[in-house]
Amino acid sequence: MSDDLGTPYLRFERRGPIGWCTIDRPEARNALTASMYFGIRKAVDLVNGDPKLGALIITGTGDVFAPGGEMGGRHDEGGINVGALLGMDVLPFTTLRNSAAPIVSAVNGLCQGGGLMTALLSDVAVASDRATFRAPELLRGVADSWYAAVLPAHVGIARARELVLTARRIDAAEAERIGMIARVVPHEELLETAEQIAMQILKTAPIARAQWKRIVNGQYGWVDEPTMAASIRAPECAEGFKSFVEKRPPSWVTSD
Repeated sequence: MSDDLGTPYLRFERRGPIGWCTIDRPEARNALTASMYFGIRKAVDLVNGDPKLGALIITGTGDVFAPGGEMGGRHDEGGINVGALLGMDVLPFTTLRNSAAPIVSAVNGLCQGGGLMTALLSDVAVASDRATFRAPELLRGVADSWYAAVLPAHVGIARARELVLTARRIDAAEAERIGMIARVVPHEELLETAEQIAMQILKTAPIARAQWKRIVNGQYGWVDEPTMAASIRAPECAEGFKSFVEKRPPSWVTSD
């Protein structure tokens, strides 16, 4: 399988037994196109299918890990509308959840939406002390079933409700305290720490490790993808995306 992830905005590098997937789209603050979401899926498959690789580290560039999906409509950098072809299947989250190979997210900065879900579904998420976190989907009209299934298992139902319903931004210290991520380190130590964590994980027995991961990940709730897909196709979501691009409040926000 080629190391090309199908988009110029993802880089895949091999460093010993670790594959590195770097999100690198600075002109759009690392917003994830459909092809980028699919490329993250391919990075996970690469590591799981290559006996020379044992783990995957996902990180971003600059002061952004990933802000979630592209909302400006610029999805077709490869000439093929991957999102239209695959719909919900373009998302990498099931692949991340089911990966036998360990996955570490090195959260270097802003992390929200699909970026935050990537971190939550990683085996270990280690964050820079500069990182911030948010689940803004309801601001855009998206009933994100992945957050409904996954976030309460990390932070509890009460906190999950508050974080999603208010779309409040939190810093790395709070994210660690409530169990959203595993560890916070000084920004300049982030990548080295992520690599150390991945190497430590690789000292554990691979079959037993994969079985244990499957048990733990089974504690996540059911992901109601039909409901989420319907909300993405609904007029409310179209208005949420349009208002974001036009830098105005959506129509459901009253003037007072």
